[in-house]
Amino acid sequence: MLEEKDKKDRSGIQVIARAAAILRVLKEERGGLSLGQIATRVDLPRSTVQRITGALSAERFIIQDPKGGGIRLGPELGAFAEAANFNIVERCRAILNEVTQATGETTDLAVLRNGSMIFLDQVPGLHRLRTVSSVGEVFPLSTTANGRACLALMTDDEALRLIEQETARALSVRDRQATLRKLAEIRETGLAYDIDEHTPGISAAGFAFRDLSGNYHAISVPVPTLRFAAVRPQLDAALRDARDRVQSEFPLDP
Repeated sequence: MLEEKDKKDRSGIQVIARAAAILRVLKEERGGLSLGQIATRVDLPRSTVQRITGALSAERFIIQDPKGGGIRLGPELGAFAEAANFNIVERCRAILNEVTQATGETTDLAVLRNGSMIFLDQVPGLHRLRTVSSVGEVFPLSTTANGRACLALMTDDEALRLIEQETARALSVRDRQATLRKLAEIRETGLAYDIDEHTPGISAAGFAFRDLSGNYHAISVPVPTLRFAAVRPQLDAALRDARDRVQSEFPLDP
C-alpha cells in the first residue's frame, strides 16, 4: 500500500515538472508553439504533451492563439504575475524608503520583462534636483544599472543573447570580451553602474535579485551626474545594506 502511494506521489511530481517545462518553453515563444514543437523542446512524446496541455488549458494557464499561432500562455498566468508583482512592491517598499532616507536620492524598483526593465515602484528623492521615472516606464538592459545588474545574475551566454537581441546586432569579439569583463566585475562587487550611458546627465547604481518564482528584479538609485561622484560611497553603502535586507526575503544568486 505504501509503495503504491509512493509511486503515485512520484508520478504526480513528474507531471508537475513536465507541466512547468512546457510553461517555460511557451514563455520564451510569445507567438505560440504547436504540440509537435513543444514536444521537441521539452523532449516528451506528443501524446504526453497533448494530455498535459489539455489540463493546463482547462485551468486557463495556456490558450490556443486565436490567430493560429499555436499554443501560448493564458490569462490565468497573467493574473498570477500581477499578484506576484504587487507582492514584490509591497515587500520592497520599506527597503526603497530606507535607501532614500539614507541617501536623499530617488530609489527605484524594476522587473525584467520581455528583454526590458519595467519600473514597478519609486520613492522620490529629497533634493530639489532629482530624477523621476514613471511607474510602467520601460528601460533597456545593456545601458542601465538595473539592467546590467540583472544580466550579471545570468549565465554569460544568456546575458549576451539578450544584449544582442536588444541591440539587434551580433557583438564583435572585442565587445563580447568587454561585456563579459563588466559582468564579472558586477558579480564580484554585487553592484552595477550606469555613468551617463543611458541618459546624459544622469548616473545610477543598483543591484539585482531573483524572487521565489525566479523573476529578475533590481533596486537602483539614479542621481544627477553632477553630484554622483560625491555621493557614490553613500549610495554603495545604502545599496549593500538594502541587498542584505532583500537577501533575507528572496534567494540571491551568488
